[in-house]
Amino acid sequence: MTLSFFVVDDEPDIVDLFQQRFRREVQNGECRLHFAHSGEEALRLIKEGVSPEPILILTDINMPGMDGLELLERVKQHRPDLHVVMVTAYGDAERRRLAAERGATDYLVKPIDFNALKTLIKEIGANAIPLPMRAVDSEDESEE
Repeated sequence: MTLSFFVVDDEPDIVDLFQQRFRREVQNGECRLHFAHSGEEALRLIKEGVSPEPILILTDINMPGMDGLELLERVKQHRPDLHVVMVTAYGDAERRRLAAERGATDYLVKPIDFNALKTLIKEIGANAIPLPMRAVDSEDESEE
């Protein structure tokens, strides 16, 4: 099975970095990488559909225009079944809390530990990691 995921980051060198770090997995057909340089581009591509269907979005938080937190929120409105992992250069507790409330699967701090990321992706692909419940969803259910 080919695991497909998006990498969303405004830094141009991210494409080369991920292609290098996932070279073996891509060559073996184990994974397929999709790239977007902005939240807006990622959202458009997700709505248009890519093949194979992605299981995960790995997004930087700090980007011009639509930041990663807004992308997370918009993705969860359109595709609540999609895992979203937030990446940041800052270990900001407030942003981590907001990401969790909005339904992020995980929160990684740069520099990325690619071995840990590969393990996380495999676990998501094997359905070993459940989708987190959004705080808003929990509140809505308790009001019924």
